[in-house]
Amino acid sequence: MRITSSAPTRIDLAGGTLDIWPLYLFHDAAQTLNVAVQLYARAVITPHPEGRVSMASEDAGAAVEAANWCALDPAGPLPLLSRLIRHFRAGGLHLATRAESPMGAGIAGSSAMNVAVCGALAAWTRTRLDADALLEIAQNVEAQTIGVPTGSQDYRPAYYGGVSAVELSADGVRRVALEVDVRELEARLVLAYTNASRDSGINNWEVTKRHIDGDRAVFDRFERIRDVAVAMRAALARGDWPEVGRQVAAEWENRKTLVPGVSTPAIDRLIDRARAAGATGAKVCGAGGGGCLFCVSEPEAVPAVRDALTGAGARLMSFRVDTTGLDVTVAP
Repeated sequence: MRITSSAPTRIDLAGGTLDIWPLYLFHDAAQTLNVAVQLYARAVITPHPEGRVSMASEDAGAAVEAANWCALDPAGPLPLLSRLIRHFRAGGLHLATRAESPMGAGIAGSSAMNVAVCGALAAWTRTRLDADALLEIAQNVEAQTIGVPTGSQDYRPAYYGGVSAVELSADGVRRVALEVDVRELEARLVLAYTNASRDSGINNWEVTKRHIDGDRAVFDRFERIRDVAVAMRAALARGDWPEVGRQVAAEWENRKTLVPGVSTPAIDRLIDRARAAGATGAKVCGAGGGGCLFCVSEPEAVPAVRDALTGAGARLMSFRVDTTGLDVTVAP
């Protein structure tokens, strides 16, 4: 038997970090907006010829082998993969993974890989999981791996694809598909890698602690980030692309003041160049400090924005909007 799976990464349009429990409980109408993109995390499971358990990550350049699942060290190399195999109690397999996005890109590559591997392992072990059950496993195991709370939004685009709002409230987390013309959205987005990796857990956890400790300035900025998400959702619904760009710019102005290090001189320079070339809005993906950034502009300005970013040292990332989400194929 051979199992292949893939899950898309995402561009977070607005409302990020509010999806970390319990932050969203303190902000009415909290929500995050995202779009899944065809930069995939991929996993392949095949039988191990000796009945052992092995795994290899092309991106990390690491490989691990053990006699069985319970012999895997969750604190050793490839900790997320080890914990997932242990959770599913999967044996007699070789797991190979590969990501199409750079490490530390800020577009939820680890969450997409998590969902892809969960889907593959569920198929291998013949475990029947609905969406909520699989997403809960992915989120909780990732939190165990990185040692800090994880947000809810990144697993949804990986599982469902499309353009989504993730609504966050006291009665739970709900993903809502947004009716958006994805070709019109694609025509206005530019995604680029800053060539500097980032660590989402550090920035997000620092912000979370400051919020919980009662930092009023952080609370007020999240109120404004929430307001931006509400306004952007309305703009997306009516296809008001100039307003989408303005709200992206407003989100970034609030986000980059949350804690030091969200922006950097290099990021500021790239965004300034993009704005000068015609971008109506730009922001870093994820928590900041590096990784990818995206720009919104009218289609006629896209070539100039792309040239401005590459001229300033960024690497363009080609993509399409993914509308499928998690895909798992089982072959004899």
